[in-house]
Amino acid sequence: MVVGEGTQPQVTRHDVAGTPDGVVLMLHGGTANSLDPVDDRSASWRRSRWMMGQIAGRLHEAGVGVWLLRYQQRGWNAGVASPPSPVPDARWALDEVRRELGELPVVLLGHSMGARTAVAVADHPLVQGVVALAPWLPADEPVAPLAGKHLAAAHGRSDKITSSRQTRAFVRRAETVASSAEFTDMGRAGHYMFRRVARWNDYASSRSLAFLTDARAARRD
Repeated sequence: MVVGEGTQPQVTRHDVAGTPDGVVLMLHGGTANSLDPVDDRSASWRRSRWMMGQIAGRLHEAGVGVWLLRYQQRGWNAGVASPPSPVPDARWALDEVRRELGELPVVLLGHSMGARTAVAVADHPLVQGVVALAPWLPADEPVAPLAGKHLAAAHGRSDKITSSRQTRAFVRRAETVASSAEFTDMGRAGHYMFRRVARWNDYASSRSLAFLTDARAARRD
């Protein structure tokens, strides 16, 4: 199911039957500066769409729905848009989850720029945690939105697009505010996750489910 049309952000949904126990909201990558629309030819969106198909079955078995956001524009566009372009789109998608499904726990699963976007909107009350794959997290990226939330970040040492060292440093800073923060070295894997595909998929699924399980346990308490 696709929600949204025209120049609006869109979400592609793989829902479970009945009421889900939670939702994984996927946020795809992009580029530093571009006002071009995200269309079906976007490699970043298509990459996350492919991963969505790979992990949806495991998440559905656990009663978890999967949504994939498509931003309006390809770029982060700092200095051009305030807040940066994908951030309002991600907040819109979270509000859509609440409108459609109520107060369900959400985990944000972001790749590259999508991980940066996830961190920026982690302060939304539905968000339980962020799973960041090969994230773009500059040295000055704020950690405050992660206060009381979970963070799991995975990065390959062969990444030439974003920096695994910066990700390690960000995780260390996030430890001061987050409920939990971990870094996983994916070895000699590059930015686009073409190597060790099964491991990337397992990481995305297992960390997302762990954060949602923690949220359900907290609710029971």
